[in-house]
Formats: sequence, structure tokens, C-alpha cells
Amino acid sequence: MELDPFQKDALAELGNIGAAHAATSLSQMLMSPIEMTVPEVQAIDIADLHKYISNEITAMVVFQIQGEIADGGYVVVSMPRETVIQLTNQMLGTVDADLDREINEMDQSAAIEIGNIMISAFLDATAELLGIVMLPSPPALAIDMAHAAFESVVAQVASDVNDVLIFNTELTSEAPPVYGSIYMLPNTELTQQLFLMLERMMEPLS
Repeated sequence: MELDPFQKDALAELGNIGAAHAATSLSQMLMSPIEMTVPEVQAIDIADLHKYISNEITAMVVFQIQGEIADGGYVVVSMPRETVIQLTNQMLGTVDADLDREINEMDQSAAIEIGNIMISAFLDATAELLGIVMLPSPPALAIDMAHAAFESVVAQVASDVNDVLIFNTELTSEAPPVYGSIYMLPNTELTQQLFLMLERMMEPLS
């Protein structure tokens, strides 16, 4: 998918509005001010996804997009191991604890909770902006090398999904910044609706 500058601006606007909602929800959960930005948005062919994914150990929280468009595709939160551990430590009030450890059950629970909050807020903001109902399914968690975790996701959606929207995010708080990405894998119908609605949304600004 080749985006023109207008579409890139529209997606960046969508990403930042979604990120702002997600940051508010995370701030309430962590009881600490958090800012979340989307400095970069990319739209790629699903066949090229492997080029944009590292080999590091990652917590991947996967949701199916539900709502007005049945089986609208998937949305995935991907967080490197260090990000998951840092956010868990922040939740537990042990910010200075060891970051160089293996992911444990507490981290897995935290990853699901954080992913759930981020995606619920992100889809809420997207749905409100575009005037459609978008809801996340219950989350599924994978802890693995990012390539391996994504292979199983792609295997499920390859027949329905052609394009992937990548929202690279940066979260800043009292602790050091942490990074993650939100991958939206909309089916063909949802992709068409998204861009049509984004164009309408941006018309008053053009």
C-alpha cells in the first residue's frame, strides 16, 4: 500500500488521537502521568511484514476487531521484553528493580492488562472519530521471538488481510521511556472504510 502525504497525515492524526486516549487509561491504571505519542506510521503489504519485525523476545497481545464489521481483522500490541518488565515494575511500585530478567507470570498478566487497556482505548478513539463501532475480542498472549509470534498471526489472517498499518509508539513517564508498536491488520472491507472515513475527516483541514 502506497500512502500519499494526505493519507499519511490522516493516519498520523488517527494514531495520535488513539495514543492520547490509551495514555490517559494507562495513567489511571499506573497512577502515574504517562504521555504516549505515535512518531511514525507505516502502511505495508502483509508479505513484507517480516522486514519490520526484530528477532528480540516480545510480548504480543492479539485482539480480533469486532463491531459493525464482522471479523474486521486483527490488532496487535507488541512490546519488547524490557518494556513489559519495566511496566510491570511500575505497576508494582518497584521501578528500580532488575530489568534484565526473564518474563514471569506477573509480567504476562501485566502485558495482557496493559494491552487490553491500550487497544480498548485506541479502538474507542478510532471508532468515535470515524463514527463506527469497533470492539476488541478477548486478548490472546504470545511470548516469543517477534518473528515467530507474528507468523502464527499472519497464518490466520493471510487470506483476508492484504495491508498492515504500523503505529510505532513511545511512552514517557517518570520512568525511562518505553517503546512498543500497535499493528492493525484490517480486512479488505475495513481497510476501504478506514481510508474513506479518514478522507472525510481530513476534508475540513485541507
